[in-house]
Amino acid sequence: MKRIFALIIGLSFFICGCQEEQEPVDNNASDKKINISIIKTSSTMNSMTVTLHALGVYKDEFDCWGVIYGETPEMGDGIEVKAAGRPSDGKVELKIEGLKKNTLYHVWAWAEGPEVERLWTASASKVTTKKDAEPVKLSGTVIGSVYSVDYTTGQQSTTVNAKGNVFDGNYETYFASYDRSGTWVGLDLGTKHVIRKVGYSPRITQENRVQLAVIQGANEPDFSDAIPIHMIKNPAESGKMHYGDIDCSRGFRYIRYVSPNDVRCNLAELEFYGFEGEGDDSKLYQFTNLPTVVINTEGAQEIVSKEDEISSNVYIISENGTKILSTSDTGVRGRGNASWLYFPKKPYRLKFDSKQSPLGAPASAKKWTLISNYSDKSLMRNILAFEISRRVGQAYTPYCHPVDVVVNGEYRGCYQLCDQVEAASGRVPAKDGYLIEVDSYAYDEEVMFTSWNGTPVTIKHPDEDDITKEQWSYIENFFNLMESAALSSDFKDPVNGYRKYLDLDSFLRNFIIGEFSGNPDMLWSVYMYKDAADGKLFVGPAWDHDIAFDNDYTVHPINTKPDFLYLTGARAASEAIRQVADRIVKQDPEAKARLLELWEKACNEGNLKTLPSYLDENYNLLKESAELNFKRWPVLNDKVHMNFQALGSYDAEVQYLRKIITERVEVFDGYVRK
Repeated sequence: MKRIFALIIGLSFFICGCQEEQEPVDNNASDKKINISIIKTSSTMNSMTVTLHALGVYKDEFDCWGVIYGETPEMGDGIEVKAAGRPSDGKVELKIEGLKKNTLYHVWAWAEGPEVERLWTASASKVTTKKDAEPVKLSGTVIGSVYSVDYTTGQQSTTVNAKGNVFDGNYETYFASYDRSGTWVGLDLGTKHVIRKVGYSPRITQENRVQLAVIQGANEPDFSDAIPIHMIKNPAESGKMHYGDIDCSRGFRYIRYVSPNDVRCNLAELEFYGFEGEGDDSKLYQFTNLPTVVINTEGAQEIVSKEDEISSNVYIISENGTKILSTSDTGVRGRGNASWLYFPKKPYRLKFDSKQSPLGAPASAKKWTLISNYSDKSLMRNILAFEISRRVGQAYTPYCHPVDVVVNGEYRGCYQLCDQVEAASGRVPAKDGYLIEVDSYAYDEEVMFTSWNGTPVTIKHPDEDDITKEQWSYIENFFNLMESAALSSDFKDPVNGYRKYLDLDSFLRNFIIGEFSGNPDMLWSVYMYKDAADGKLFVGPAWDHDIAFDNDYTVHPINTKPDFLYLTGARAASEAIRQVADRIVKQDPEAKARLLELWEKACNEGNLKTLPSYLDENYNLLKESAELNFKRWPVLNDKVHMNFQALGSYDAEVQYLRKIITERVEVFDGYVRK
């Protein structure tokens, strides 16, 4: 039986943590066996710290400590926080974060040990978190882009239209930077301040040029640790001040206005309001309801290469500003083919210094992608294709989540944070094997081969740094055997035909994804993988569907085609790979029957017929971000890339997509049963 000790309560609370500690009062001098009490508290607007103290002969018996806190005087309604350990001085400090400001909390404390039953403070104590200090107009040293433009000469200057003008209280003067983009102006406040409000006024006649400007805070003078705290989302009338509230609890020494792209700042006045303080990270800022991805490259370099990484600090702010992933030494570079070469909205690849699972992604990995979706005005075609992949039952579907992206303070738009397609744990299940891609762009890659039948293939795993000649030769030969078997006269033979080398179910599932989505590139780019423990090539994962769902003029209208798209207009990396698909889907009775089985299963168990509802969910998720995206990239009235139409609004683009997928179920069903 555990020893039973008397509980002697001594309770002292201090709203600020700067008072000296007070020893608990001994109310039972005849029994000095044990004494546990709260001896100190401190609070901020969003947190409190409670210090517990055990005295007496048996204080070392305690190895578990805890606090229960809540807004009601009922302990059963409270939340428990624990700490473990045997401190030599008998003191334990517990910090509780994420509290409401200016709120009364009831606090109970306890301690226990292997030989000591849990001992409680006799009654609740009270702690009130602090309320906001009254914000005041802040001053400091003016900082910002060095050069302004002298419009009379067109030359750079430091005195004409200079950055100090935005703090002179005169609407007639302004800052016009010499460089058109990547420019900014702000204050060095000298010490950390929590910013509560920003005031601004655009240059007269330049009301539109404040739209999409970003307000950032930082504690490094080069803004390498900057995060956004506000965005000016609309034009503003000149000749007067406009104010925006800032809901960010972190304290900053440096604060700045980052100009939108291609506008030279053109700002007349700028004001910041707040109060001195360290602040905390209980509430940070997101541009919209989507997570915000912040990229600060070394020296604010622009990302201009697919090969050369730039070391960057990357932050991902999520869960309504209550969670932040902070990374340093993250390599950032470009990625993609046509999307990198031809689109102004660039896609990126991130390579973290250590494995991360951003936004709760299934995989913990270093490499992640930011997909730009520039030519997809619905911003969700890839999202829908991945959902089809899951409902069809592919072994692996890439993770993706829509996000807002800011690079060096400039808002870049709505993106998708996605898995990198790679052979790794939690991703393509071929870590000890091979990942290849039938790829029309393979000729630009270092590790590739052309099959006996003229199909270009890139070897993705092992990569160019690790692959041996033997591995290269092995996977090249294996692909050749598969392709040749599919093109041979006995291709249907279950022993010596294509099924000796190719997993039929994964091929058919991938076929359904590509054809059902109406992807004209379904045979232009095809991933395949082979695990060392398995003798066959598996097809997948699904990838790159931004021109699917009737978003390509070369195959429009997809729902009026007399047969599968691969026969009626879709591109292919080679005629050989098109013939392979045709042999399996059209000329192998067993494969045709299995295709129908998988399709019916996807419709019934996978609920493909409910995809319009899934689209509606994503529309509601994306619409706030979409509004900003198309201010940054005003293409709703333009035919971009392979577009055959421009509908003029985001809602119209989404409704057209909804119509396509609603009709597609019946149309594709007819193809499968034909």
